[in-house]
Amino acid sequence: MPTPVLLILAGVIGLVIGCAASLAWAQSLRRREPAPAAAQPIVPDSVAEVLAIISSAYVVLDASGDVLRASPLAYSYGIVRAAGDDYPRLASNELMELTADVGRNGGYRDERLTLRRTDQESSDAVIDVRIGALGSHGVLLLADDLTRAVRVEETRRDFVANVSHELKTPVGAIGLLAETMEDAAEDPDAVRRFAERMQTESRRLSLLVQEIIELSRVQGSSALSDGEPVEVDEVIAEAVALNRNFALGSHIEVITGGTSGLRVFGSSSMLITALSNLISNAVSYSEPHTRVGVSVRREGGMVELSVKDQGIGISKEHLERVFERFFRVDRARSRDTGGSGLGLAIVKHIASDHGGEVTAWSMPGQGSTFTLRIPEMGQTGTITVGGETGAPGTGKDRVGQNHSSGAPGKEG
Repeated sequence: MPTPVLLILAGVIGLVIGCAASLAWAQSLRRREPAPAAAQPIVPDSVAEVLAIISSAYVVLDASGDVLRASPLAYSYGIVRAAGDDYPRLASNELMELTADVGRNGGYRDERLTLRRTDQESSDAVIDVRIGALGSHGVLLLADDLTRAVRVEETRRDFVANVSHELKTPVGAIGLLAETMEDAAEDPDAVRRFAERMQTESRRLSLLVQEIIELSRVQGSSALSDGEPVEVDEVIAEAVALNRNFALGSHIEVITGGTSGLRVFGSSSMLITALSNLISNAVSYSEPHTRVGVSVRREGGMVELSVKDQGIGISKEHLERVFERFFRVDRARSRDTGGSGLGLAIVKHIASDHGGEVTAWSMPGQGSTFTLRIPEMGQTGTITVGGETGAPGTGKDRVGQNHSSGAPGKEG
């Protein structure tokens, strides 16, 4: 074989051997390199298990302050606000600053804050907040609402005095009627008339005692201790049903409307009581053959339940006091309808227990509108920005980088 051919053949063989050696060497280096660590979830399984059983409200945030997971209590306390299709946000600038500080510098913060839940000063909440780093990528916020303890201590002092004063009227009336009946024993018509008055005062006394017990219950225990998701449609249906016979007897039509499918977190029975009291109050102060409307809508992270009547209306000076215990706009009319002056006070306490408020609008001759505002129950599962929403530990609960790819998914 000619020498040039042999040289070419030797060169080709050498090139093949060199390529094979290079490939073998590269594979050896790759085997020595450590495998990339698996992505760790923002909320580890162990942390998720603890969060599921704690009694405090909690919020899990990433280092930049975005809300990743929030408990129903966090919405009810007014710490987190739902924002429609946007991502939930912390509702307080002070909380944002504290969580941002922990996210940047680590450590732990323990603060007692006064937060404004709504635009009204009476809605201020006293919150104990504890904030700490959660691994290297997150922040955990825990909160307990102390508003009830502060408020109950303030109201307990004058409650007994008010109750004593209110009980004197029906008790005294019953005693006086009994004496008068005894003196008129020989007059059957007078005895019958006084007996009817005694029955009326007895019913008033029974209603007063019942509402005092109800007010004591909402003042003395938390409506959210055994809270659960509540369907607003069911609350409306039950409250209207409780007042159906009263409305029919007063020749009042009760109509309902608005947004359906909304949910809040709290006590279904207490919310039914609050809305039922508003409907009953509207029927009591409406003229026959008019309407009472019950509507619901979503507004700014809140569920608004409005009760509008076509009644006599309330003057401005009285409107400012309608939520006071035992206050009555028209005492003569209250005697006729059996009103105790506690119904709206009960509504106010229930609204506050649920992190909301109740407001009133009215003008004489133009009817009244009472609006119960309760925080909407937003997302309580892990929230993924720009991706799917998954359970903790599934690998689907990390935060994506594309914030414009769509709204986060929802979990119950």
